[in-house]
Amino acid sequence: MSGQNDFWRLSCFDELPSTSDYCLNACRSGSAVAGMAVLARNQTRGRGSRGRNWLDGGQGLALSAVLDAAQAGPDVLGGWPFVASLGFYDGLLRAVPAALGHLMIKWPNDILLDGRKMAGILIEREGEHVLIGMGANLASAPDQNVLERQVACLAQCGAVPDVAIVARHVLDGLAWWHAQWRQKGFAAVRTAWLEKAHPLGTPLVVQGGTTYEKGLFAGLAEDGRLLLDTEGGMKTIATGDILLMEKGA
Repeated sequence: MSGQNDFWRLSCFDELPSTSDYCLNACRSGSAVAGMAVLARNQTRGRGSRGRNWLDGGQGLALSAVLDAAQAGPDVLGGWPFVASLGFYDGLLRAVPAALGHLMIKWPNDILLDGRKMAGILIEREGEHVLIGMGANLASAPDQNVLERQVACLAQCGAVPDVAIVARHVLDGLAWWHAQWRQKGFAAVRTAWLEKAHPLGTPLVVQGGTTYEKGLFAGLAEDGRLLLDTEGGMKTIATGDILLMEKGA
C-alpha cells in the first residue's frame, strides 16, 4: 500500500466540532476536492450512524475523507461501507500489528476488538462527493455505562503511535481498497471482507425500527446485503443494527 498517501491532502486540527461536518461544509461551499482529509485531535460533537453521537474516550481518532462518487467501483450499490471498513481495519492493524487476531469487522462497517466495539464509520453523500467519517478509540474507551454497551480501545493490544500516524495508515488502506474496488469489482472486496468479518454461522440479531430478526450469519449477497439464515428461511437484510450473540443463546 506504499505511495497511497500521495493521493491525500491531510489537514490536522487541534480541535473541531466534527470532522464530517467540516468536510460537509467544504462540499457545500465548493471548496472540497477528492483526496481531502481532515483529522481532529479533539472532536467535541462527533456524529455516528443513524443520528447518534460519537463519544470519544480521549486521544482517539477522528478522521474524515472525501472521495469522488463518480470514481466508485463498477458495482456501486452498497460498496462504500465494505471498502471503508477494509481500509480502516488494515490501517489500524498497520498502526498496531499486535492487534492481529483481535480485530474483526461487524456488518457492515463497525470494527470490533475482542467482540467489543472499537471503531465506527459514517458514510454520507453530498453532491458529487462521498464523505467517509471514521472514529476509533485509540488510547482509551468512553464510559461503557454511558453507552450501555461494551467498548474497547486499540491500546489494549499494544502501544499506539501518534494519531496522525494512525490516520495516514488508515488513509493508505482506504485508498488501496478503493483502487481494488475500481480495478477488480465488488466481488474482490466482498471476498476480503468475509475473511475479516464475523465467521459464517455466527448467531446474529438484526434490529431496526419494527424489525427484529434472529438467525445465523450466512454471508453476503452479491451487492453486500447481509444474508441471515432464520427459522423462517433465508432473509436478505439491507439495513439495521447488528448484535452478535453467543452461540446457544
